[in-house]
Amino acid sequence: MKALTAFLFLMGAFVLCSCEFSAGKKKDLQTGLSVSNDGFTIEESYLVGPDNTRKADNKVPLNSTIAIVLEGIQNYELKDGKAYPGLMLTVTDAAGQPILDQQDLLANYDGFAPSDAAVLRGTVTVGTPMRSGETYHVRMRVWDKNKFENEIVAEVDIDVE
Repeated sequence: MKALTAFLFLMGAFVLCSCEFSAGKKKDLQTGLSVSNDGFTIEESYLVGPDNTRKADNKVPLNSTIAIVLEGIQNYELKDGKAYPGLMLTVTDAAGQPILDQQDLLANYDGFAPSDAAVLRGTVTVGTPMRSGETYHVRMRVWDKNKFENEIVAEVDIDVE
């Protein structure tokens, strides 16, 4: 009986280890950037400001830029050796009204080398119609066009100065 239990335990562990499944959630308490991934693995996620350095908060000057950066994205389903990511970027105001609604910024590209698709960046220009003193919600969604269930969603509220 002990041998059967041990065998079943080992088989269960083998099945779990052989799955190519990755899911997780992460939140940066300084910037408020929250990132969830399902199917993909990612090494790092962070905000950069107009000077292209990591931000320690979510404050952004008017007439500048902010970007969500995802590094080390892996587990694309490759087709002819290329990765086919999709990248959606939306910005809404406090009332939920869209300021920016780009459904797929990578729609016109014919695939990427996996090393190039491993780093994706969604950049928002903070300008008209945005206003100083207001908060805006930025949402970036990355998905695999060959394996739709692979997805990363990054969200942050930015305070425009």
